[in-house]
Amino acid sequence: MPRLWDVPVHDSTRVRDARVAAEEAAAAAGLDAARTADAALVATELATNLLKHARGGRLVLDVVPAAGPGGPAAATAVQIAALDHGPGMADVATALGDGFSTAGSLGAGLGTCRRLADDFTVHSVPGRGTVAVARVGAAGADGTGGRVRVGGLNVPYAGADHSGDAWTCVADADRVTLMMADGLGHGVEAARASTAAVEALRGAALLSPAAALARLDTALRGTRGAAVAVAQLDGGVLRFAGVGNIGARLKEGDDWRPLLSRPGIVGVHRPGTLRETELPWDGDRLLVLHSDGLPSRWVPSADPGLLRGDPAVLAAVTIRDAGGPASPVRDDTAVAVLSPPARDRR
Repeated sequence: MPRLWDVPVHDSTRVRDARVAAEEAAAAAGLDAARTADAALVATELATNLLKHARGGRLVLDVVPAAGPGGPAAATAVQIAALDHGPGMADVATALGDGFSTAGSLGAGLGTCRRLADDFTVHSVPGRGTVAVARVGAAGADGTGGRVRVGGLNVPYAGADHSGDAWTCVADADRVTLMMADGLGHGVEAARASTAAVEALRGAALLSPAAALARLDTALRGTRGAAVAVAQLDGGVLRFAGVGNIGARLKEGDDWRPLLSRPGIVGVHRPGTLRETELPWDGDRLLVLHSDGLPSRWVPSADPGLLRGDPAVLAAVTIRDAGGPASPVRDDTAVAVLSPPARDRR
């Protein structure tokens, strides 16, 4: 089962933990020594930044798979997300430049991250906090051919090594298929169920969402089972089908439309018939899938810059804003986002 690294950063001893987590994630991703060192330095800088400027926060590290024809290839990138509820920054562009500091340091932290990472994005709002997401590995290895952008964040409950939630994306020449799975409960057995769903999708991504769910139902028998939703983009058409409590919201212009799943548990009790929702897809659309770790009070962001940006940053901000020290999230939580290329956003 894939591992996750959730590192709370509230004192200087945790900076080393962040570096070790990045080295372990790089080994799991198969990165060479040079890129492993880059990932470790990015994690170190982001953890240090949390202490200096945000009075602490958390780092979540994941191994991001590269989608390719016929199914995801071996994981090729380490994703490092730093989340905080600190004072935020009024001018992110200035903060990304070398030499900028508000803490008497050399001011090389965020600039170093931007140089070393294949992708590096910072979103910050004064008074609300900052989210930074870096990916270190094979640049541009998402396999979607530039047709869409896909990103997500998966946070395990209570700092566990494994999450019962999982998401993945598979692309071929014609279709991009995004899946979210939430294994029943949380912990290792829940992770076994969601991992089985990810592996089964590799052989089912060319099927329609309803047919893919039928294939996954067979694959998940003998596990706890999972809530699963599958969204498939085929040209200008989005098809969606789901079983269980996976949330799905489609942004259409200024409005958000919920996409409904059928009651049931894939692998345990799948509905006899599954209906697919079919909707047009163009440059003003954006799809968010999430597990039920996200509270029901969740409200989609209205920030245009965030909605046009890196999907993983939107996922991270959504999770960050859903909980906090006074109201921690009480389950594994995963959010995945499908959006058009930046040039198509309106």
